[in-house]
Amino acid sequence: MHRRSPRVLRRLTRRLASSAAFALLAAASGMAGVAGLAATAAPAHADSGTYQQVTGFGSNPGNLQMYEYVPAGLPSGAPLVVALHGCTQSADDYYNHSGWPEYADLWKFAVVFPQTTTSNNIQKCFQWFDPAKDARGGTEAASIVQMVSSAEQRHGSDPHRVFVTGLSAGGGMTADLLAAYPDVFAGGAVDSGLPAQCATSLVAASGCQMNNQNLTPAQWGDKVRNSYPGYTGPWPRVAVWQGTSDYTVYPVNATELRDQWTNVWGISQTPSSTQSLPGGTTQSVYNDANGKPAVEVYSISGMGHGLAVDPGTGADQCGSTGAYFLDTICSTSYTAKFWGLDGSTGTDPGDPGDPGDPGGGTPQCFTATNYAQVVAGRAHTSGGYTYANGSNQNMGLYNVFVTHTLKETSANYYVIADSGC
Repeated sequence: MHRRSPRVLRRLTRRLASSAAFALLAAASGMAGVAGLAATAAPAHADSGTYQQVTGFGSNPGNLQMYEYVPAGLPSGAPLVVALHGCTQSADDYYNHSGWPEYADLWKFAVVFPQTTTSNNIQKCFQWFDPAKDARGGTEAASIVQMVSSAEQRHGSDPHRVFVTGLSAGGGMTADLLAAYPDVFAGGAVDSGLPAQCATSLVAASGCQMNNQNLTPAQWGDKVRNSYPGYTGPWPRVAVWQGTSDYTVYPVNATELRDQWTNVWGISQTPSSTQSLPGGTTQSVYNDANGKPAVEVYSISGMGHGLAVDPGTGADQCGSTGAYFLDTICSTSYTAKFWGLDGSTGTDPGDPGDPGDPGGGTPQCFTATNYAQVVAGRAHTSGGYTYANGSNQNMGLYNVFVTHTLKETSANYYVIADSGC
């Protein structure tokens, strides 16, 4: 029998322990009662808005906690971002290190920070591997959607510009939420995370983290389509962030995420373009049928398991270092711009055609029948009528006889522009 060296055995033991720590469950505790809306004091932070805990956001079947950051002067109709922490972390950790409050102040959107506890999972992991927790109507997923509804009602957030991002187990839950609730989330970012519905049991979780599942893009796409059978609306735009030296969630997961979401969008797994970014990062862009990025993959050379941050005062610098917050590149800035939170159409930062960039181009306009607008993902149907994505303006009957011009003013946000773009 082949003998392994003590060094190899120690390395293997560390990796298995890390994998187990990522996925271990603790016995679930009983649900606490939910009182009226309330808030608790927040830790000190340099931002000008308010960070606080919110209670009474719903029936909360997943026994989660809700924190939120609301920038000063938040206007009605602003976007909303949901940011999910990783295992062993907290909402406070993500608030203090991720950089999301900085851009919430700059571009005016609210951020919800869900939090799980050891009463749900011994390592404080969101349970991305349990269909009773992460599927449509699953307990944790339902609690997070209730948080979204609560924030929308209290802040007047735009329900068509809600986005979700998460790290590690939070990244796995992000992918599950995008698959289960594409009618809630317009876009997502999976940071060092896993494909939607990769594992459906605790036993299978470690295999997903560490091994190629050998599924075709169509099989990965089916996991998304089967998460909400019958859904015909637009799919979320998805960013994938992955370190090449991650030995907790192996880089193969980024490939599988790419395969999954490009298949859902019906586009090629070959990138439309690639470019080099700071921090040893390679960005691969996969455009939709209109030439707009639908999926982006950011591969960070030499980075381990964590969220990419880049402390500093530059426009594309953000966050602070800490456990699983790694100094490479500000993933938050690039993700926010991909979603169009800066006022652009959601293309890559620095693109001279971004309407949100100084001296940039003009918003894109699309003239087509109502049927074609829906097929292209710019509109949706309800009760036989067609509605523009984002503005929800009524475009008339869903057929091939009515034609409108739609102007895209931000990511997946369209307004009727029949009088001229």
